[in-house]
Amino acid sequence: MPFAFKKLFIPEVVLIEPEIFSDSRGFFAETYKFSDFTEAGIKEFFIQDNYSFSHRGVLRGLHYQKNPDAQAKLVQCLKGKIFDVAVDIRKGSPYYCKWISVELSEENRLMLYIPVGFAHGFVVLSETAEVIYKCTKEYSPSCDRGVIWNDPDINIKWPVSEPILSEKDKKHPCLKEADNNFIY
Repeated sequence: MPFAFKKLFIPEVVLIEPEIFSDSRGFFAETYKFSDFTEAGIKEFFIQDNYSFSHRGVLRGLHYQKNPDAQAKLVQCLKGKIFDVAVDIRKGSPYYCKWISVELSEENRLMLYIPVGFAHGFVVLSETAEVIYKCTKEYSPSCDRGVIWNDPDINIKWPVSEPILSEKDKKHPCLKEADNNFIY
């Protein structure tokens, strides 16, 4: 199998390491293979890819789409380095309000699988970063929601104190006030 799948502190969130085939020409890696992911327990169909470019200190998140258009995501940093975060927002979950962070970079080539019921965000640690992520549902403006990046109940230990935020991300509510219909 060209992937190593590692369940994290919140077992539904999975860190994925692709096998890299390198030679004098460069390298080759599979970034997704339905049969391998299914065998590892990740059975979703990904139907939309998103690509972002950001500068150092830009924080995107914490984003999610509520049901019926909730999205699972497969996140990878192609250029640069990011501090990537997944927050369990499933009411009744033993991990509710808990978060996981991993560093994704062009050097480590790791990917993070974030299931439905989690808010996602990242901050750029390098001069710039290019991030691509697969989603299991198309973007739905009517279901698009967020949680404020510095929610004191979640208490994420971001590696930046004054991130660069979009106007939209500055206005997200705390989790306890968020429009969230995820039940564990």
